Amino acid sequence: MSFEALGDLSGILKELAARSDVSIIILASANEKYFVSHADLDDLEQVASGKPVAGERSAWRTTPALIEAIPQPVIAAVNGQAWGGGTELALACSVRVAAPAATFGLPEISVGMVPGAGGAQRLSRLIGTGRALELILSGRKVSAEEAFRMGLVNAILPNRNFRQAVMDWAQQFARHDFDALVANKRAVTEGARLDFEAGLDLERSLVIPRTASPRSAELRTLLMKRYAAASPDDEIDF
Repeated sequence: MSFEALGDLSGILKELAARSDVSIIILASANEKYFVSHADLDDLEQVASGKPVAGERSAWRTTPALIEAIPQPVIAAVNGQAWGGGTELALACSVRVAAPAATFGLPEISVGMVPGAGGAQRLSRLIGTGRALELILSGRKVSAEEAFRMGLVNAILPNRNFRQAVMDWAQQFARHDFDALVANKRAVTEGARLDFEAGLDLERSLVIPRTASPRSAELRTLLMKRYAAASPDDEIDF
């Protein structure tokens, strides 16, 4: 993943962010062996030596930040290798799913480097400081199964028709009201950066407009009708 490619990705994301007909964005690779193998090492060497590179040098910071900031939830669909910059890009996404053969890792320490695209910050917030330090200080790779057990990955989906499996899995989110998806993503991602009381204030600022919206009122009415028609043993589908 080069600086230039990250800039291209940012351009696509900005276009999608402006569309209210796009509920969920899935970030996937056309190559079944690689999600993103790692950052473009030639780019990094050019920067280290003070030479110019194609694209913006800040892209490894701004593009993951954009993934977090755009209204829609973003799913990282990881098939194959996602090391270094690949794991960092996946960490910026709202949730992550993996094919069984996917592998993750932040091996920068092995070449005397430090994760430079938010990996140390996002990984520790996702799986805890101790586990993050163990992975970063060892530089070891983890399988999809281990990544799932530690909370790095939300689900492992079949290799066969992996992309379609991701699309099907994403329907649990995409079926909900667009504005509600956006508000709930904000509540979690922005709230995670705030202290607890400020997070509660953010929640309240999001709850009141949603509660007052005609769409929310319509959905609540439909839900109450389902409750009224259900027997005590029925499971209500939200």
